[in-house]
Amino acid sequence: MATTKHTLVAIVEDKPGVLNRMASLFRRRSFNIDSIAVGHSELPHLSRVTIVVNGSVAVVEQVRKQLDKLVDVVKVLDITGDNINIRELALIKVRATSATRSEIIEIVDIFRANIVDVASDSLTIEITGDEDKIESMLNLLRGFGVKEIVRTGSIAMLRGAAGKSPSEKKASGNRAKKQEVT
Repeated sequence: MATTKHTLVAIVEDKPGVLNRMASLFRRRSFNIDSIAVGHSELPHLSRVTIVVNGSVAVVEQVRKQLDKLVDVVKVLDITGDNINIRELALIKVRATSATRSEIIEIVDIFRANIVDVASDSLTIEITGDEDKIESMLNLLRGFGVKEIVRTGSIAMLRGAAGKSPSEKKASGNRAKKQEVT
């Protein structure tokens, strides 16, 4: 079966150990996580987890269902085929001399990125966008010498017209149902 990149979004209880249990499920199935990002959601005591994985549709759906069975997981959706906004943040420290600074600044401007730190021998650039945008900018900056890269991993959200967010889709009902079981 062909593997494709899938974006899963989970709404989870904001409790210690939840992320560890989720990651352990992937580990047990020998499933590699491309990126994972966690942060507070719009609902109190719930966090939003965005997981990007490669796999066949059938295998990813099986993992999604197993994640959904975890006690502290309220809802899991595979939003891969949906109309979504997906973004990543990267900080890139690139070598810069007085001769190359203006050229680097032009590249930063073209990609609508920001310079967040200036040192005598480097510039630190902040860029937000999809994976392709970040890779394109990195490819141009490699010629100057990239000293360090930090990336957040992808975060994703359904577009406004695409429907309800994962937290709106049965979030309270699913949580109550799981609490009855335990």
